[in-house]
Amino acid sequence: MRHLSCPACGSRVFFENYVCLACGAQIAFSPEAGLMAPLWGDGAVPACGNRSQFVCNWATSDGETMCRACRLDSVIPNLSFAGNLDRWRRIEQAKRRVVHDFMRLGLPIEARNSANPGGLTFHFLSADLAAAPVMTGHDSGLVTLDIAEADDAVREHRRAEMREPYRTLVGHFRHELAHHYFERLVLNSNDIQACRLIFGDERADYQEALQRHYQNGAPGDWQQHFISAYASAHPHEDWAETFAHFVHIVATMDTALDLGFADELSGRIVDPYTTEDFDALIEAFLPITAKVNEINRSMGQPDMYPFVLSEEVKGKLHFIHMIVARNARARSDAARAPEPVG
Repeated sequence: MRHLSCPACGSRVFFENYVCLACGAQIAFSPEAGLMAPLWGDGAVPACGNRSQFVCNWATSDGETMCRACRLDSVIPNLSFAGNLDRWRRIEQAKRRVVHDFMRLGLPIEARNSANPGGLTFHFLSADLAAAPVMTGHDSGLVTLDIAEADDAVREHRRAEMREPYRTLVGHFRHELAHHYFERLVLNSNDIQACRLIFGDERADYQEALQRHYQNGAPGDWQQHFISAYASAHPHEDWAETFAHFVHIVATMDTALDLGFADELSGRIVDPYTTEDFDALIEAFLPITAKVNEINRSMGQPDMYPFVLSEEVKGKLHFIHMIVARNARARSDAARAPEPVG
């Protein structure tokens, strides 16, 4: 995330801020501009309808009640249950960061409606109220999230139980949206055969593959071929884990550049979200992970970056970078194309 400034006094503010702590100005993040904007006075923007409960600090467009991120929700937690408002706040905070990621990557991030049945929609469900177990997952543009994932203790228990070195709300959203973009960008495209060659045939029985994974675990040499043990379960999960990791890389690199953490290699990268130089991105990123891991170890904390990028995994990341960059170029060219005359 790049440096954000208060539109009133110029002081540094952060992506999650509702108010400038230096001057007290009421502010909202404008996702289209990528800047903080005032809620009052010159340049004022309308606030998202979810601001009243401090669930969202984004601006919305004139005539729209909810912001671009909140319009994606079709089921929210039952707020009559104790703790659910706080859970929803944490969920929406993570979701906004990820929505902003995909906007900067130039990917389509549109709400599902009658005019756009292929769009996205989110269901935030509680196991306490559901008739069946709540499974976080994706189904043709519908992303379901068990809101218990917003509780640190629950998420940490599941992380340990499932032997995952990394489990966060941001990671959940990036992973589930990766499934959506497989369907949008690859499944019915000319890239599907290359994707199957790299990740495997996604038409293999999914439930059978998951059952085998949970019974037998990942293969002993999984780190040579996959970004995570779970990625070895099925080609769909390999794609989603690797795609999410690509977004981890560009988002982390963007923050590192803004904070001055990157070394001379970063001079080849202006914007990690739009760079065409994949090799430069990886070469600049890996030394940063080594440094932050050492900082965490000095504080007695687990590694911030508990991953190994084998050459095969780098190849998978490169393929995803190619797909994302080409889509962004096509969308940008279409947006600039002149309107037909007559």
